[in-house]
Amino acid sequence: MEPSSSGTAELPRTLSRRVAPSRATTMMIDRPNEDASAMDSELVPSSLASIAPILRVANEIEKANPRVAYLCRFHAFEKAHRMDATSSGRGVRQFKTYLLHRLEKEEEETKPQLAKNDPREIQAYYQNFYEKYIKEGETSRKPEEMARLYQIASVLYDVLKTVVPSPKVDYETRRYAEEVERKRDRYEHYNILPLYAVGTKPAIVELPEVKAAFSAVRNVRNLPRRRVHLPSNAPDEMRKARTRRFNDILEWLASEFGFQRGSVANQREHIILLLANADIRNRNNEEYDELKPSTVTELMDKTFKNYCSWCKYLHCKSNLRFPADCDKQQLQLIYISLYLLIWGEASNVRFMPECICYIFHNMANDVYGILFSNVEAVSGETYETEEIIDEESFLRNVITPIYQVIRKEAKRNKGGTASHSQWRNYDDLNEYFWSKKCFKIGWPLDPSADFFLSSDEITAQNERLNQVTYGKCRPKTNFVEVRTFWNLFRDFDRMWIFFVMAFQAMVIVGWNGSGSLGDIFDKDVFKKVLTIFITSAYLTLLQAALDIILNFNAWKNFKFSQILRYILKFAVAAMWAVLLPIAYSKSVQRPTGVVKFFSTWTGDWKDKSFYTYTVSFYVLPNILAAFLFLIPPFRRIMECSDMRVIKLIMWWAQPKLYVGRGMHEDMLSLFKYTSFWIMLLISKLAFNYYVEILPLITPTKMIMNLHIDNYQWHEFFPHATNNIGVVVAVWAPIVLVYLMDTQIWYAIFSTLFGGIHGAFSHLGEIRTLGMLRSRFESIPIAFSRTLMPSEDAKRKHADDYVDQKNITNFSQVWNEFIISMRSEDKISDRDRDLLLVPSSSGDVSVIQWPPFLLASKIPIAVDMAKDFRGKEDAELFRKIKSDSYMHFAVIESYETLKKIISALLEDEADRRVMNQVFLEVDMSIQQQTFIYDFRMSGLPLLSDKLEKFLSILLSDYEDQGTYKSQLINVFQDVIEIITQDLLVNGHEILERARVHSPDIKNEKKEQRFEKINIHLIEDKCWREKVVRLHLLLSVKESAINVPQNLEARRRITFFANSLFMNMPNAPRIRDMLSFSVLTPYYKEDVLYSEEELNKENEDGISILFYLQKIYPDEWTNFLDRVNNPKLPEKDKSEFLREWVSYRGQTLARTVRGMMYYRQALELQCYQEVSGENAKFSVYQAMASNDDNQKAFLERAKALADLKFTYVVSCQVYGNQKKSGDIINRSCYTNILQLMLKYPSLRVAYVDEREETANAKSPKVFYSVLLKGGNKFDEEIYRIKLPGPPAEIGEGKPENQNHAIIFTRGEALQTIDMNQDNYFEEAFKLRNVLEEFKKERVGRRKPTILGLREHIFTGSVSSLAWFMSNQESSFVTIGQRILANPLRVRFHYGHPDIFDRIFHITRGGVSKASKVINLSEDIFGGFNSTLRGGYVTHHEYIQVGKGRDVGLNPISIFEAKVANGNGEQTLSRDAYRLGHRFDFYRMLSFYFTTIGFYFSSMLTVITVYAFLYGRMYMVMSGLEKEILRLASPNQLEALEQALATQSIFQLGFLMVLPMVMEIGLEKGFRSAIVDFFIMQLQLASVFFTFQLGTKSHYYGRTILHGGSKYRPTGRGFVVFHAKFAENYRLYSRSHFVKGLELLVLLVVYQVYGHSYRSSNLYLYITVSMWFMVGSWLFAPFIFNPSGFEWQKTVDDWTDWKRWLNDRGGIGIPVDKSWESWWNVEQEHLRHTNIRGRILEITLALRFFIYQYGIVYQLNISQNSKSFLVYGLSWVVLLTSLLVLKMVSMGRRRFGTDFQLMFRILKALLFLGFLSVMTVLFVVCQLTLTDLSASILAFLPTGWAILLIGQVLRSPIKALGIWDSLKELGRAYEKIMGLVIFAPIAVLSWFPIVSEFQARLLFNQAFSRGLQISMILAGRKDKEASSYK
Repeated sequence: MEPSSSGTAELPRTLSRRVAPSRATTMMIDRPNEDASAMDSELVPSSLASIAPILRVANEIEKANPRVAYLCRFHAFEKAHRMDATSSGRGVRQFKTYLLHRLEKEEEETKPQLAKNDPREIQAYYQNFYEKYIKEGETSRKPEEMARLYQIASVLYDVLKTVVPSPKVDYETRRYAEEVERKRDRYEHYNILPLYAVGTKPAIVELPEVKAAFSAVRNVRNLPRRRVHLPSNAPDEMRKARTRRFNDILEWLASEFGFQRGSVANQREHIILLLANADIRNRNNEEYDELKPSTVTELMDKTFKNYCSWCKYLHCKSNLRFPADCDKQQLQLIYISLYLLIWGEASNVRFMPECICYIFHNMANDVYGILFSNVEAVSGETYETEEIIDEESFLRNVITPIYQVIRKEAKRNKGGTASHSQWRNYDDLNEYFWSKKCFKIGWPLDPSADFFLSSDEITAQNERLNQVTYGKCRPKTNFVEVRTFWNLFRDFDRMWIFFVMAFQAMVIVGWNGSGSLGDIFDKDVFKKVLTIFITSAYLTLLQAALDIILNFNAWKNFKFSQILRYILKFAVAAMWAVLLPIAYSKSVQRPTGVVKFFSTWTGDWKDKSFYTYTVSFYVLPNILAAFLFLIPPFRRIMECSDMRVIKLIMWWAQPKLYVGRGMHEDMLSLFKYTSFWIMLLISKLAFNYYVEILPLITPTKMIMNLHIDNYQWHEFFPHATNNIGVVVAVWAPIVLVYLMDTQIWYAIFSTLFGGIHGAFSHLGEIRTLGMLRSRFESIPIAFSRTLMPSEDAKRKHADDYVDQKNITNFSQVWNEFIISMRSEDKISDRDRDLLLVPSSSGDVSVIQWPPFLLASKIPIAVDMAKDFRGKEDAELFRKIKSDSYMHFAVIESYETLKKIISALLEDEADRRVMNQVFLEVDMSIQQQTFIYDFRMSGLPLLSDKLEKFLSILLSDYEDQGTYKSQLINVFQDVIEIITQDLLVNGHEILERARVHSPDIKNEKKEQRFEKINIHLIEDKCWREKVVRLHLLLSVKESAINVPQNLEARRRITFFANSLFMNMPNAPRIRDMLSFSVLTPYYKEDVLYSEEELNKENEDGISILFYLQKIYPDEWTNFLDRVNNPKLPEKDKSEFLREWVSYRGQTLARTVRGMMYYRQALELQCYQEVSGENAKFSVYQAMASNDDNQKAFLERAKALADLKFTYVVSCQVYGNQKKSGDIINRSCYTNILQLMLKYPSLRVAYVDEREETANAKSPKVFYSVLLKGGNKFDEEIYRIKLPGPPAEIGEGKPENQNHAIIFTRGEALQTIDMNQDNYFEEAFKLRNVLEEFKKERVGRRKPTILGLREHIFTGSVSSLAWFMSNQESSFVTIGQRILANPLRVRFHYGHPDIFDRIFHITRGGVSKASKVINLSEDIFGGFNSTLRGGYVTHHEYIQVGKGRDVGLNPISIFEAKVANGNGEQTLSRDAYRLGHRFDFYRMLSFYFTTIGFYFSSMLTVITVYAFLYGRMYMVMSGLEKEILRLASPNQLEALEQALATQSIFQLGFLMVLPMVMEIGLEKGFRSAIVDFFIMQLQLASVFFTFQLGTKSHYYGRTILHGGSKYRPTGRGFVVFHAKFAENYRLYSRSHFVKGLELLVLLVVYQVYGHSYRSSNLYLYITVSMWFMVGSWLFAPFIFNPSGFEWQKTVDDWTDWKRWLNDRGGIGIPVDKSWESWWNVEQEHLRHTNIRGRILEITLALRFFIYQYGIVYQLNISQNSKSFLVYGLSWVVLLTSLLVLKMVSMGRRRFGTDFQLMFRILKALLFLGFLSVMTVLFVVCQLTLTDLSASILAFLPTGWAILLIGQVLRSPIKALGIWDSLKELGRAYEKIMGLVIFAPIAVLSWFPIVSEFQARLLFNQAFSRGLQISMILAGRKDKEASSYK
């Protein structure tokens, strides 16, 4: 649109018509808490993103010149109209309408200010802007300010060109614009390094290491320049790009390969920081301008270690080539930069490290060709090419094709419902590059290669670009994830074979001998024991068969050698499975005893047993494996070797794989974990043999010898021998316990070893305030030794100066620690003053300890002196010196008092008097005449008066005159006491002072001590002295318990204790490793709004009120902190929001915690940079006017920037920014405020834009990095992506992956959204990072550093306390033992620190494949270990973490973890670790990961096996007959045999680690007390309930899938969950199973007669009844207000409404039972045939009830005919048919034929009465029979229902699905009624509700929580307000 002659363009008519405001318009205008004019730039639709900077400029200059701002907006409108004239983009029409309305209004309101018309106005403004801001600012403004100004100037000139015709632009304006254009690139927004900035440069770019690194990267000497042949009609932009010069290596690579500008800038800074941090290490602080040669070499070695290993593995030559005459450092940097640029743009391909190796391999070859082939030598000449490269060439030609393959495969996943075998995940696609066939892809990539194509892929003509077809699936690579429990055997076959062989051997020894283990040496017994090898052969055959069957879907991708290996493995296993039994059968004919066997070992081989030779050959490979096991280095060398001969040897032992080689530990580690497991296995097997197996042998023999023919039901196998059914029923629970109890033994041994390890690590040595005070004198020394650089620590005892320096350094950190706790409101102002060390330390002759150590010392010393009756000073002083703190307090008080009085007195004569007094004191002490020169009785009065004087001095005053007179009066009293009551010759001293006065006459006229400097106290330093002296004089015993806050105590004691633990010495800041912190964020709470704070729940409880009661002391401290009349109300409101948010699990809390790292770094840098001048804290230096201090501070900040980066990956930040939803909008605003509050915080997000092209608006995705600007966020880097990154895999790892390119440094800490950090712990991070440098045994350095956590949510409720203790024991003693000695610690989503270079070159910090990598974090640990990594654990530093606090969120979290463990069971990582670890390390891996969940499931299965076995014996009559036929002597043994299942009650030992860790850190008395309190609060109920959660979801995941991320919510108000909600959540996992066990127990009790005369029945079933009670009622016991009558009534009403709702499409599950019922069966609709068959098989167990009970009925008349069972089915089906008729009649006749329907019901009722009468009278039916029939038919109906759900499609085809649904509804009603009835009864009694509240919230009660008042909602409104 051309401007008009007047300079004002006319609005286009088509757009000037008024349009009714739409939703988007309202969205942009109606912002009650935001400035709409300022926000329009932030709400631009994605397709118009390029106009956002114009609108921002308009907002910036609005106040300075509204007319120019109007012209900017007008230009933005014109540009938007040109970009999308039809307004087809999302939100474009609404935005243009809004902007048009605003322009119409501003057209009338704004007028030119500087000229008469718009062209002149904008030119004048532009010139003024340039001269005022840019020209003058180049030498005075910071680079970030200049970047903003240059951006404004550029936009203004663009607007100017549209307003002013080109010929009319004056010369001055044009010259300024050219100058701006020329310098603009130097002033772009930057991240950390403003590399090209001129003028005032930040301190960081002046660091020599940065200069040297930048210089090395800018070395482009002799690099050739591409020259492209362009057509004559080529656009100007392309011609400019052709002639553009490159400034550094990365720009040269971009010009050659087409990398994006944003990616180049990002990686430029990345590599410079890596080089700078590595180069400065171990250098002195001298100036230099070149990198050390070793710096680049070391970085290259780390970066390309995986690439070189990949080349070696594939036997291809590395393309890292260095010709003899090349500039090696330059070429090394080219290779490193190339790799980082590839990685930086790889997007989702970053999860495929070997794919990146392949890309780099080819591009490195291209680089070599360009440098050494196109021109004769590297000479800098140009070379010509036809290929046109733009900045998206690499993305378009390399990354996008691979991304599309990944995305297409992810689509086959069908949202997680498809089988893993039907699609290729990240691992499959990456492992394609583990074989040489990857080179078939070619270079450039060949789209026709098999990697890119599906066999039947068809693309439709009109298919959209982002649409993916499904096609035929391609085969998996190397491994197939199959849903079956056989994975457990396949992954850990060695363990299961060992357990089975051991069990078989123990049974044989027990069966054939006397019971002694020595019987194994009997020749007959030994011969039978040797049969275990036959069992081994069969199990090995099973393993070989499973490998073939389960991996069948990957065979097409297998090499011939792999297929051959599988077949030969199977053939050899089959051969042994045939040969060993034949050999054994031969040897039985001529048995040989063990003695003869050994004595004739050297005899003729023909005399040997054939079986012996066979076994010898069979075990030969195992002997060889044992030999290699004992020599780990040799095994490691063999596995890592790529020599073909060695590979051939290893080919049989393990399949050829790129990962999992050389994972064997050193000899010491091997010895430690082998000893651990040998001791454990010996204990386990001995216990199993003597307690479980041996007692069963004799009863089993008795049972097998009995002949029983009197059955109580129809027996299908009446002639079966040995009562095999009874034997199975008796032994099945024992076998299951045998397989499961290793987990219990592991808990015992890990507790013992972990406790010993923790004690030797000095854990818990300082755990109370008393212990802290007793060791505080040694803390500064320990601090200097551990937390200060080593050169300072070495000199710490050299002289007094060093001691004072150590105290100074310690005091600075200690004070910052205390101040941080005060800012967090953990302590009060008084506590702070008592804990601070004075910053003026050094003013007195003794060490100034914190006042809390010196509390009461002065009053005690005064009393001691007053009561002293001795004759000599020395005796008094000896008493005082006996307490060092008292000695320090006395001297400090005296010297401080001297300084304060001297400073207060303005009159010289007064000073002279006091100097004379003090001189007298000093002389008397020196001459040891103190007790003679002073009256000790006057000291208490003097102390009181001084205390009063200091109190007045510190008080606030309104009237200065009154204040001064009070002060003078009290001071004169002090002087009077000193001269008259204290000094013996006080008048003489006064006289001497008067005589020596030069002005005696004037002294007589004036009163003494009237002139006092009352303004002295305004000086911060003097005020600190006065406060401290006042505390020393006034504080008595109350300071012993300082601080009062328990969390503050915990932090102080842990910090003090950690100083004495083993940690690496602190390096200099410049020597430490640089690191980043990465936090993934989705849509969690950022900062609570005022509305959320005060919003009440159904109980009338607001978050604010709740927290006031949970943290009463912290609330009081907060009120004190904000109780400042000068503080604006808006700030108070903001502080309140922060106070609440910092006590929740919010992003604001996490960010604040992580920014402590920077705060600690700045202090450490400041201490080092300023050295002896470090007299202030960082904040004092900031407030200081001292130029030196400010220079030190700037340098400290520069070093902190160099070492630390924090990136929060807010994936949907861009969508939240544009959203109209209030919650999303609030999240955006709060994140923006965090960026503005913390300038070093960076936010990465995925930006979705619609870029209009060819009348279409396809979505384009970018990774964007932001920082806080002047008012809004500022974009730093923008990198285009090949597609949506988060659609491919799991959300969290994809979120981490897109942002990881913006992290910096050599280490990376992963922090979740629910974590926190503490200042004092941040100070120890540089020590932790030194662990990466420590050489371990075996020359392995750690790749992941594990840190301990503190669970900060433990005080909310008893459940939160249980969870906190459980989690705390895992993250401390659990991970301690995992790391050492077991060597199987992985990454568990905790605050671990990764070796960043190691992991970014090996796939990242987590894995992201959909569903299979649900627990993405642990797969990161698996990946690190498989690739040669090493994981450690360190407990001298801690990070906070929050956990869920209510039962439902906890259960959802446990379900997610159980799902994740189920998926781990199927994964290739578990398979490879299970096979590549040695035997004992494999045991550690199993029992600390998926084994724990499988053992939990076995615990539940044991109960089922026992009860179903007992039901079988009871219902068949076998139990009764066995006990009848047994002799009295045999009876007791039989009863004990039948009770053996009770051994699984040892499960309570699982809490042992918890008790041990509490004992270590709090004392064992506290641990025992806590244990008993937990039991009283029903912790056992909670843990038993969680056992059901784990087993249900773990089993369902393996059988059917259905794993998914389950958001738990992290709110802190524990609310009442409705009965319907609990029923939905726990119906299938707990209630159904609990009711089934209940029925089993009832049947066993009613029909069993074996234990009625014995106490064993209760002993046997008590644990089962406890489990049933826990599973059925725990959700209601732990549900707040669960037994309140009114809520019970409301819950019943709500449940009935939900149950009867018919549902429909789109009805949520919480509104309709039908919707929930359909969702609950989702897993059955997507399961495979194996899952369906197993589900049906399991459902058949419910038919046993009917079969057994009908033969017990009186009406059956003891008939054992099968006809009885058949007739029961007739009765059941008839009943169902009648019910169906009634239902149909109600539906068809209930309305129109009411009378007919009533007649039908009456006939049915009469018929029912008639039938029942006949049955009662004729067939002898009894009421007991009726009850038993219900007990029989209910399980049968449930079985029919379960089978019908599995066979959903056939049932629907038969038309009876609705009937099945109604049957399901009926069962839900029955179950709900059974569960609800006890709750309703208990709700009648108010005492139950009160008891429950006390049970749930006992911990909160102990800390002041008035929960009864909270739950009743009777709160005091005034207490909720602080105003």
